[in-house]
Amino acid sequence: MRPAEVKSLIARGLPDGSRVEVGSEDGLHFHAVVVSGAFAGEGHVQRHQRVYRCLDQQLQSGEIHAISLKTCTPEEWESEGRDLSP
Repeated sequence: MRPAEVKSLIARGLPDGSRVEVGSEDGLHFHAVVVSGAFAGEGHVQRHQRVYRCLDQQLQSGEIHAISLKTCTPEEWESEGRDLSP
């Protein structure tokens, strides 16, 4: 699976996502940064579960073996001194 496909699945599942970045070294293990207003008021576990639901079929089938996530709200992202523009 390509990172662009994983990015598309996450973006589709989180339509208010401000930023989704996905990378992979081998097409099975991925790392992603997901910035979304939908995460407001949620803890890390709930945020990760929300992203996992976007990828449920691919995780179940083994297309995605593992994904490492950094999830934050737009405010948290900007407080780290990062820009939301693509």
